[in-house]
Amino acid sequence: MVEARGEGPHAYRVRFPDGGEAVLSREDVAIRKHAQWEGRSLASDDPDLYGYVILRCVVGSRAYGLDEDGSDTDRRGLYLPPAELHWSLMGVPEQLENEEMQETYWELQKFLTLALKANPNVLECLYTPMVEHATPLAQEMLQMRSVFLSRLVYQTYNGYVMSQFKKLETDLRTRGEIRWKHAMHLIRLLVSGVQVLREGFVPVRVEEHRQTLLAIRRGEAPWDEVNAWRLALHRDFDAAYSETKLPERPDYEAANAFLVRARRSMV
Repeated sequence: MVEARGEGPHAYRVRFPDGGEAVLSREDVAIRKHAQWEGRSLASDDPDLYGYVILRCVVGSRAYGLDEDGSDTDRRGLYLPPAELHWSLMGVPEQLENEEMQETYWELQKFLTLALKANPNVLECLYTPMVEHATPLAQEMLQMRSVFLSRLVYQTYNGYVMSQFKKLETDLRTRGEIRWKHAMHLIRLLVSGVQVLREGFVPVRVEEHRQTLLAIRRGEAPWDEVNAWRLALHRDFDAAYSETKLPERPDYEAANAFLVRARRSMV
């Protein structure tokens, strides 16, 4: 790329090796690693990476116990590619996504890295009660899932919550109303964060809060009441952080040993 241009949104002037130039939109330009995978046959000598999924689980509303008629079924998990493919010049994508089927699978190293950073979506994969497929290796990882929990939960969850709250404030300011589903998930994440810090376990099912959260999603609870609950939960979250028995850092050594062991199993 030579420079960004003003011909339109996300327009770029590109110079090619032969000296020719063209103005292209963002849609015309792909990240090289993504382009390498696009259109691959995923057959015969080009294996179907979905066949290497070692953990598939249900997350989202169905896992939380907040599903209603017509709710989507969101699946997440991870895959472990064969060593020869992983070592090749082509490499492997960090994640497989199928939007139509509502599925996302992270490559093992990416999954472990996100878990060590206390990414809420990945931690929910480790603790959801709705596991549809888990190889012996994945089961081993699930049994050691506590090594990923640390005080980083406070930082990561708080970051997600504050980001979502700012979006709600913007909605109120610009639209005069909020997206109630987003408000519900903000509260749900705070409730979860408090429990993680206090109990050393990620609660996926909302259990006792189900009816209240569903009422928020339906817009049946006044925003002032929802916001008051948010502030109270933030105080609980701060208190839980000051009292938590979780370690300062996750067990990187155990996670790395598992990664190396898993890689060796695919040689």
